[in-house]
Amino acid sequence: MDPLVLTFDIGTQSIRALLVDKKGDTVLCSQLRYERIKLPSSVPGRAEQEPDFYYDRLCEACLALRRMADKDPGKRFFERIKAVTITCIRDTVMILDKDCKPLRNIILWLDERRTDGEVNPVWWQKVLFASVGMTETVRMLYKDAFVNWIRENEPELWERTYKFVLLPSYMNYKLTGVLKDGAANQVGHIPFDNRRRTWMKKGLSRCIADIPMDKLVDIIESPGIVGYINEETSIRSGIPKDLPLISTGTDKACESLGLSVTTEDKAAISLGTASTIQFCSAHYFEPQPFLPSYPAVMPGFYNGEYQLYRGYWIVTWFIRNFAQEEVMEAHRKGVRVEQILDSKLDEIPVGCNGLVLTPHLAPGNGNPFAKGVVMGLSDHHNKFHIYRAIIEGIDFELYHAMLRMQKRSGQRIKELYIAGGGSVNDTVVQICADVFGLPVKRIQTHEASGIGSSLAAFVAIGEFKDFDEAVSSMVHDKDTFLPNEENHKKYMAIYNSVYRHIEDSNTWLFKRIRKISKSH
Repeated sequence: MDPLVLTFDIGTQSIRALLVDKKGDTVLCSQLRYERIKLPSSVPGRAEQEPDFYYDRLCEACLALRRMADKDPGKRFFERIKAVTITCIRDTVMILDKDCKPLRNIILWLDERRTDGEVNPVWWQKVLFASVGMTETVRMLYKDAFVNWIRENEPELWERTYKFVLLPSYMNYKLTGVLKDGAANQVGHIPFDNRRRTWMKKGLSRCIADIPMDKLVDIIESPGIVGYINEETSIRSGIPKDLPLISTGTDKACESLGLSVTTEDKAAISLGTASTIQFCSAHYFEPQPFLPSYPAVMPGFYNGEYQLYRGYWIVTWFIRNFAQEEVMEAHRKGVRVEQILDSKLDEIPVGCNGLVLTPHLAPGNGNPFAKGVVMGLSDHHNKFHIYRAIIEGIDFELYHAMLRMQKRSGQRIKELYIAGGGSVNDTVVQICADVFGLPVKRIQTHEASGIGSSLAAFVAIGEFKDFDEAVSSMVHDKDTFLPNEENHKKYMAIYNSVYRHIEDSNTWLFKRIRKISKSH
């Protein structure tokens, strides 16, 4: 019978357990939504979770999957599993003692805590950062690094810290008893040499997050075998004991692979909580000055990325503040509120009758001063104009990023592949095609991260000779959205005349706003 890979996709709001075959079909899926995304805190902006929260949810999701499999014993689903993988949220950290037991709660990537300490680069680094206008960015990266906050605020725990790890490393340990991880999982405020796919011995990033080498886990090449499912995990989760656990990559890296973005003429767009555009490149480049490309799941390749930190989360913000009427309507009809809102998109013309929105509700690493801007608001606009302006603004920002990344990488993107919650609606995807002026494709499933992780595992265990063969077998184009040329021209007029100038023209005002808000 055909082999299967068991993949766990650990997201911000839920975990999915998938059984995936070599044709890229999800033969079984169990999704477990978290009752609580983060622990309640008296401190605004904190986002923590209990140390074994994700491991416990993984076991629950797998037991539910096993119950589903047991309803059809003739297909022997769990007997056909050849490997296990985990793809996981990024920049989510833990500290462990010498027995590999957590010393504190997990700090999630959503957490907004910042250290009060200041980065202290040597003189030549100061000169270099100042010469390229990166002084404030480096300062922000240092303050955002969770390790610096722990060192400053919990020094007694830092003294007891044996290993500083990202979430997938700890999950590997829980499942196998082996504490090591793959190169493509190392995305966070950590001293990782992305070009060489190993820990940085010295360099610029060491002044941002200077974690001693002996506190870092051993790195293997992705995809690779971490270890084998241990007895405790087998009993608690139902995963067959001694199956190999393959380290693949982060959710975004696996998503790009699962979308078939493995050549330099494609890009992956993720319309998720954080919205991103990713390239795949055989050569290393910095998508923004001093900001790295990340290791791709495929050895020797890199994912250049631009991240809009509050991407489609802005839709959640909009719903919470402006769409209570639509929330009640959705409840009456038994549908998602996004479906009600998306049905209004076609009622608003391209360009929202002159309304333009920049989606910087949180600053990014490239511009720590950026703020959201709503420009052109007048009395004939309503909340649905604002909703469409949010969708268009996200696309404008990702298009802006694509142009800069093409210039820095030398690549020329010819088609886009799209995933994430925002990609479900046809109108949203068509707007994306119209802004970019490129074909936008959806694949056969919304489980792009899970497919990418499973695909890598099949390659690692020798079921495919290489990634090209695996992608050809497992990833299939389902929908293609061609750009409307008339709409694209309208969008380019807005982009070239207005959007691309907003950030640079207003940075001095953003700086003033931040200074005033800090003093009051």
